[in-house]
Amino acid sequence: MPKTSGKTKTVKPHKLAKCPTGIVGFDELTDGGLPKNNITLISGGPGTGKTLFGLDFMINGALKYNEPGVFMSFEETNEELHRDFASLNLDLKSLVSKKKIVLEHVVLERRDIQGPDLNLEGIFVRLEHAIDSIGAKRVVLDSIESLFAGLTDQGILRLEIKRLFRWLKDKRVTAFITGEPGPDGSFSRHGLEEYISDCIIFLDNRVGQNERTGPPDTHRRTNPERGGAVLRGRLPLDGSNSR
Repeated sequence: MPKTSGKTKTVKPHKLAKCPTGIVGFDELTDGGLPKNNITLISGGPGTGKTLFGLDFMINGALKYNEPGVFMSFEETNEELHRDFASLNLDLKSLVSKKKIVLEHVVLERRDIQGPDLNLEGIFVRLEHAIDSIGAKRVVLDSIESLFAGLTDQGILRLEIKRLFRWLKDKRVTAFITGEPGPDGSFSRHGLEEYISDCIIFLDNRVGQNERTGPPDTHRRTNPERGGAVLRGRLPLDGSNSR
């Protein structure tokens, strides 16, 4: 019979790989950034800075970490995104021309997002081509409500959201998906995204010291098998944290 020492072996906890955002204070708060090669849901109402947060994550990846990115918008056009960032003295066009970033504005046809014959294959084809064309490591989708706005069948909706999230994970990219909170206080309008995301960031607007800020309540919530812990904190952002 083998002898035992009676001592309990200590197993060193596995540290979750991180993808730094480059946003001052945020990476420190979240122990290194977003879960790498996983999906983050960023939730917040209109005007809380979801799109700006996503573009900061994308631009910092290209400039600071040599990680090209794809920004797919279902709302703002490429021209509108260029204009917004020109007002912040950021040269988005230069990054696009150097193939550090791909901007994709997708106009959704009603026939593709309504009815029982939902067809998102065109989205997957465009997204895959954009990712492969520059070897993208980061992907931002803005926003998931716009993508699934016309779908009323809850069964199909749940299946398609799960399929999208699984597809992104299979591509081994760090995905950043914007969305709006539900009326019942949930972090997502459809009530599913928050349960299949690896990380949740909640943005809201607060007024303090005579200025309007959008501090995120960062709820990094991962299931035990995903190798993470629950972190809660609040970080004021004024749009200058990444510069």
